[in-house]
Amino acid sequence: MDVLDQIIEYDKRLFVFLNTLGSESWDGFWKILTNQFNWTPFFLLLFYLVFKAYGWKKGIVLILVTAALVTFSDQFVNFIKDTVARLRPNNDPTINELIRILKRPKSFSFVSGHSTTSFAVTTFMILILKKHYKYTFLLLIWPILFAYSRIYIGVHFPMDIFIGMLLGIVIGLIFYEISLFFLKKLQKTNT
Repeated sequence: MDVLDQIIEYDKRLFVFLNTLGSESWDGFWKILTNQFNWTPFFLLLFYLVFKAYGWKKGIVLILVTAALVTFSDQFVNFIKDTVARLRPNNDPTINELIRILKRPKSFSFVSGHSTTSFAVTTFMILILKKHYKYTFLLLIWPILFAYSRIYIGVHFPMDIFIGMLLGIVIGLIFYEISLFFLKKLQKTNT
């Protein structure tokens, strides 16, 4: 067994352990948490904080950069998923009889789009808001819960989540630099 096979085997074992910690009494909570549309109030709060901190012109630029970040992250993740083609836990015949499955998507697993995009948005938001608000690091609660929900409901391995987290942080940093470029350009046109 080569190193990659060993990592995949450990990843499956860790997934089975974490996934089977769940209980029916918590299923509803995690199903709600994993649905990105249920986070709409959170995003509206973030947009409010952006506009409050930066005003309308800069706020619109930052929201447009956020939209570009989400679009890029989503498309890049889909490219990786189609390239790697790793089965999701719920579709993996070697473990799907051992785990709790609350959703049954058919697409591939690696990397987690939920993890990548939520960490990208959070990294970006922390960087643009940290000078204006004291506790922006608390925003990290969202992607951590959001990402873990994917293990709980049976659709992502821990490695999908972890690599998605790292990828999301990098994407967030890149788009932060892009936002600085556009904000400087906007500043020059206003002077």
